[in-house]
This record gives sequence, structure tokens and C-alpha cells, in this order.
Amino acid sequence: MQQVVIAVRKRDSEAVIAALQDAGVLHLKPISGGPLNTGNLSGNDAQERREDERLLARAESTIAELGAYRPAPAPLPAQSEWGNVVEGVAQPVSVLARQRQELQSDLDVDRTYGDAVRALARMVGTLDRSRRLALVPFLASPGDNLAELDRALRASLGDRFTVAAESVGQNRVGVIATLRADRDAARAALSKARLGELRLPGRFDTMPVSDAAAEMEQIRQGGEARQRQLNAERDRLAQQHGPALFAVRDALKDRVAIHDVRAVSARGKYSLAMQGYVPADRVPALQSAVAAFGDAVSYELHPVDEHHDHGVPVELKNTGYVTPFQNTVMGLMSLPKYGTFDPTWVVAWFFPLFFGIIMADIGYGLLFLAFGMWLLGKARRGEGWNVPLLGAYLSPQTLRDLGFVTNVMAAWTIFWGFLTGEFFGTLLEHMHFFYINPPLLDRLWGWTGLTFPVDPYRAEEGYYRGLIPILFPRLETEYFGNVALVFALLFGILQVLWGWGIRVQQGLKHKDQVHVWEGLAMFGGVGALILLAFISRGAQDFGALTNFADPRVWLMIAGFVLFVVGYLRVSKQFPMLPIELMSQGGSVVSYARIFAVGLVSAILAKLCTDLGWAMYESIGFLGIILGIVIGALLHLFVLALTLIGHILQPIRLHMVEFLNPTGFNNETSPRYNPLRRLSPASRASAPASSIPVTTASGQQVK
Repeated sequence: MQQVVIAVRKRDSEAVIAALQDAGVLHLKPISGGPLNTGNLSGNDAQERREDERLLARAESTIAELGAYRPAPAPLPAQSEWGNVVEGVAQPVSVLARQRQELQSDLDVDRTYGDAVRALARMVGTLDRSRRLALVPFLASPGDNLAELDRALRASLGDRFTVAAESVGQNRVGVIATLRADRDAARAALSKARLGELRLPGRFDTMPVSDAAAEMEQIRQGGEARQRQLNAERDRLAQQHGPALFAVRDALKDRVAIHDVRAVSARGKYSLAMQGYVPADRVPALQSAVAAFGDAVSYELHPVDEHHDHGVPVELKNTGYVTPFQNTVMGLMSLPKYGTFDPTWVVAWFFPLFFGIIMADIGYGLLFLAFGMWLLGKARRGEGWNVPLLGAYLSPQTLRDLGFVTNVMAAWTIFWGFLTGEFFGTLLEHMHFFYINPPLLDRLWGWTGLTFPVDPYRAEEGYYRGLIPILFPRLETEYFGNVALVFALLFGILQVLWGWGIRVQQGLKHKDQVHVWEGLAMFGGVGALILLAFISRGAQDFGALTNFADPRVWLMIAGFVLFVVGYLRVSKQFPMLPIELMSQGGSVVSYARIFAVGLVSAILAKLCTDLGWAMYESIGFLGIILGIVIGALLHLFVLALTLIGHILQPIRLHMVEFLNPTGFNNETSPRYNPLRRLSPASRASAPASSIPVTTASGQQVK
């Protein structure tokens, strides 16, 4: 990344900034302090900015009211016509939007109150037009006792009232007729009976009941047709004016961006200076953009100091297999600090692997594969996906990346499903496609000290016969649980130690001795704790710790010595490092969730399949149908219930257990966000008096 400072004559600043927008490579950094003006614009510049922002807000609100999507590019009208274009569309659109809003409000009122109002109109007849009588409508639920209302009314009004009620749907609507002078007393009686007065919203509140009923009847009969007519008019306006409106909106955004650049630059009476960052491979684009202005522009480039510069933007650059993970999974994490470790490729390899170990089911893997292929199919057709559940729209490129990641996760799930012998739980094991082969498992895992028992009853039932032997029988928890658990912990040992190794490497790179010794201390301490657990066989044989003929004991001692030495070197900066060491031991153990969460998933899938299989065995042909239906529904329910957790667990292991030791979460950098043009590229030309000679004092390009 190169840091650049650009100085330009103030009268040429708009053309220069427009050229930089065309180049689309400069990430701006605000200038603060110094003898020149910075911050908010003033004078004519401020007035122009306010006018452009007002017109931009008007254009965006009009586009929102039209509900228009970006159409095909359209020619940009002359700048002098922008105001007329926006206002010419905004006025009829605002009138139309108000009509649509009012109609929608009326339709909502009719859906909510229409039946009740029509029932009231039938009950009151012409009494709602009486000058002497007042009507107090109310709603009552089926459990409300109208006798309480009658007693409350008699206590307040004597015989100067009458009550009528009628069932409407599941509730009842009623009305109290009394003298106008007694209206408030009738309302008080309603409150005593714990009933609510029926008040219509909006313009219907002041209408007589019969008029409100007639109006709602008209809305019911013609409202939807009128709504379709207004929507068609909105679509016509969107098709007619949308292209020009979007073109003007984009141009106004570019104009406002120019004002924003001026606001974050240093401004003198006759000059303007801006600073920012440009990737080294895009420096030629910057040079080409300013070359046409000759000596009207002066700039200086120099490499950033990744050790000490703060606020240097970051753009992750990964290719091939890693790129889709950069665009999807890494979007859930913060960006690394410039010049530090980029974990994208680690996540790209280990995240789908962990997910596959957790799921480890061929059937589920095929479902994920089908979903991934569906996403890729939409992406190939150039279609996006509007996801109402998330309230988000996924572009074709996002679907392409998401489909690729899903397919990789599916591949690992299918691979581990073959190792565990799981297809929607134990379905293929019931069919003797997969089976347990104790002699093979003894040869494969006997080095761990395990011996796989043979159950005579199961042997008679043919349990140990089949087509493909299971190589990783995680469901056999009685004798394989410890092996599967240690297998999961091995990933924790690898990644936690790897994280502290990266801490040491980054400290050496940045010449930071504190972090070097912190990393060495924790690497040695965590390694020593791991060796202690293995040597003592999980705290079962502490006597083995004194067996100095075992080289692991000497490695453990060396690890603790390294921790002590490192701690003494950084005790002032990290006095709680011994407690952190215990925490890192917990980080290693945290990887047990790969085994635990996966085992829970497998047990749930097994229960779903076993239930369906039991129905087949007990009922026969009908049981096959019921078993398939019930088993499929249960599998879908379990998958929907647990899938998010199965995705988040591997991500959490990377974000916390692996990346915390590296220092990834301690510091971050802003995302590289260059100044870009939205409207078609301008053909900015240099001032007539300028000479096309680039001056770049002190230029250094990495």
C-alpha cells in the first residue's frame, strides 16, 4: 500500500476529484489540524453542497416511492436540467404515493373494522343522525359478561339507555344508545365493566356509523381494483422516468462525494490538499488520472510503514479456492490490521472440514450439495435471491460464492459420512450397506489400546455383516468415544499452538519484543500443559511425570521453563499471564465441541431413523410409508433446529480459540474503500493553461 498526498489549485479541484473518481483507486484519509482549513465547508461551497444534498435526498425518496429497481443505463441529462428532471417526477409520484397510502389505510381499516361497523349500522338504523341521542359502540370478547355492563349503566343512568349487541366472528360488537348529556357516564360504565369503546381510526372517527359503513362497503367493492390501478400507474412512472432518475441520482451522489472530499481535505485560499492510500499495483491508474493536469497537480507517493502507521486500509487479496470464503465467511469477522496475518486461507480449509466432521452424514451432505447447486444455477442465470426471512437481497455474485462454499461443506460432510457410515442417521446401517467390522477396527485403532467387543446376540442378527465397513464409528460411544474426543482435541492442540506461533512471528516481523516473549511463553506453557495431560494419561498416572527416560517429560519441562522465562520478561505488561495460560488450556478443550456437537447431531439423526425403521418392522407395508414420512419430517425438523449451531461452532473456534492468540482481534484496519464514480465516467480535461507534465517529488513505488 502506498500513501499519497495530492496538492491542487482550488479552481481545478472539482475536475481533479472527478478524475480521481474515474480512476477509482484512491482511499481518502481525512486531514485534521494544521494551518489550512479542514472540516465543514463554508460560503458558496457550503451552499452548493446543501443544494446538491437536498436534490439527492429528493431523488432518493422519489425512487423509494416508485419502488423502482435499477434499470438499464440511460443517458445523463445536462446538469442544468437535473433539478427539473427530479422535480418533474417527484411531484406526481408524491401525489400518487399519498393516494396509495390513504387507500392502503382504508383497506386496512375495512379489514379490521368493516364487519363490526356494518353490524353496528344494522343495529342503530337512523339513530346515528339523531341530535338528542348519543351512540357509544363497544367490543366484547366471548368471555365478557354484558350483565355487568347493564348493572353499571343502571347505576349511572337509571332507565335512560338501551343496549344492543350482535356476534361478529368470534367476538361481539355492541352499542349503547343514551342521551347526549349522558355520553360520558355511559363511557364510564363501560370502563367499570372492563369493556373498551370502539373508536374508528382516521377519517372514519367523525363519521356517523351509517356513513362509515357505506364508505367501507365502497372500499370493499372497489378498493382492490383502485389499488391495482394506482400500482399500474406507479409502474408506468417507474418505467418512464426511472432510467433518467437513476442517472441523475448517481450523478448527484458523485457531486456530493466531491463536496465530501473537499470537506476532509486541507483548504487554503487558492489551493487544496488531500491525502490517502493507493495499492501499489494501482499506482499507474492514479498517475494516469492526474497526468493530464500537468503542473496544476503535484503529488508525492511513499510506502506506508506497516509497523507504525495507523488507519492504513486493508483489501484482502486471495485467489482461487479461497476467494469465496473471503467474500462469505470472512465477512462475519473484522479485517486484520494492515501488515499482519490474514487468516482467510486457514478458515477456507478448516471451516468446511470442521463442519463436515460435525455433520458427517451422506444424506445431509447430499441435501447441502443440492442446495449449493441450486444457488450456483441461479448465479449462472444472473438471478439474485430475495430472502424474506433475513430481509436481504443476495446478488448473483454472492450466490456464486455462497454456492461454492456450500458445495465444499457438502463434500466434507459426504466424505465424513462415508467414514462414520451415516446416511440420514443409521438408515444404510439398518440395510446392511454400512456395518461394524470389529477385526478391521482393531487393526485400525488398536494402537490406541482399544479392543472392539463382539456382541454374540448382534452377531447372530447379522449386525457385523454388510457391504462397506465403518471406519470412524462415533456412535459407538462405549468404546470409541474417547478416541473421537481426543481426535477433536488434536485440532485444538494444532490451532492454539499455531496461533501463538503466529504471535511470535508477527512480533519478530514488527520488532516487538513484548509480543515475541508473550508468544514464546504461551507457546511453551500450552505445549507443556498438553504434554502433561498426555504423559499422565488424563491425570490418572502422575508418577509418569518423573520418568525422565521419557523424552516427553523433558519437552514438558522445557515448555514450562520457556513459559517462566517469557513471563519474567513481560510480567509488567502481562501480569495475569499465568491465568491466561489456564484459559488457553480451556481453549484447547473447547475443540471438544467438534466431537460433542457432532455426536448430538448423529444421535438425533439416529433416533429419527430408528423410529421410522421400527414402524416399518412393526406395521409392515403401511409402516414403510409412515416411517418414511415421519422420519423425513423429523430429519428436516432436527436439521432446521441444529444447522445454524453447526455452522457457527466452527466459525467461533476460528474467531476465538485460534485468532485470539494471534492478536487478530486486538487491532483492525478500515476496509479499502476507494473514491469511485457511480455515473458514467467523465471526460475531465486538464485546464487549458496547464502543461501535461506530472510532478511527483520523492516518489517511491513498491
